[in-house]
Amino acid sequence: MAGLPSGDTPVARGQRVSVLDIGYVRLVDWMGDDLSVTNAARASYMKEATAFRAADERLITFLASHGHHSPFRHATVSLEIKAPIMIARQWFKYRVGAAHTPDSAEFLGIELPADFAEALGWRGQGDDGGDGSGDLLHARNEASRRYVTLPPEFYIPGLPTTPTWRSRPESSKQGSGGPVDDATASEATTRLQALILQGLAHYDWALASGICAEQARLFLPAYGLHTVWRWTASVQAIAHFLTQRLNEDAQGEIQVYAHAVHTLVTPLFPNALKALIPGDA
Repeated sequence: MAGLPSGDTPVARGQRVSVLDIGYVRLVDWMGDDLSVTNAARASYMKEATAFRAADERLITFLASHGHHSPFRHATVSLEIKAPIMIARQWFKYRVGAAHTPDSAEFLGIELPADFAEALGWRGQGDDGGDGSGDLLHARNEASRRYVTLPPEFYIPGLPTTPTWRSRPESSKQGSGGPVDDATASEATTRLQALILQGLAHYDWALASGICAEQARLFLPAYGLHTVWRWTASVQAIAHFLTQRLNEDAQGEIQVYAHAVHTLVTPLFPNALKALIPGDA
């Protein structure tokens, strides 16, 4: 991908924002800018502008406010993310700005013709339908411990560089409340560290005993284990992610990642994100 943002930008390819203790979000590449969005809209009239003007800013606002989202899918961003698996699995469910494949349609309660899957050549294998016919405006490729023996790294709440342990919410079955008391937080950190050390010992034993890496990883406590992946998505998809995960009701850890994404992507598409994200300055 290649492209230049609208005007000067304080971000550049390779720039990264540190998150939590050892996590990060890194800008890999992008395609297009705010002008790409408006020129995609102008395609209906076979017109194209060469410079971004006030009229383009008004057009972006109009497109977003009236639900004309397809032009926002002509600009994309590629990010590399290092985060705990519990955050990665939340992140992976975002499928906005993509085709409704049979599995996602079922989840959304959409009725499709009986021969819809056959018409797509559907293979039922993951988000891309197994043959690239599925979610066409998202891409994610994750580092695999089947192929590389990455040093296991874990997220531990309560350490000096991480958020503390949080209490259960009083009025909801999910989410969290305020911090727990210091004694409980200290005990939780100690217990988690002990569990990690035990898992690492079993993992090292398995590898040393000749067990394959893809099975040895079963000994690693999964939810806090860091993983690394690349996420390429349209500006519309990224705006939807930010709208939900910048919300104060979102899990605290993923809010921090959302702020990092916002920091890196906003300078590339300032007008588009301002129009798509409610309350974005």
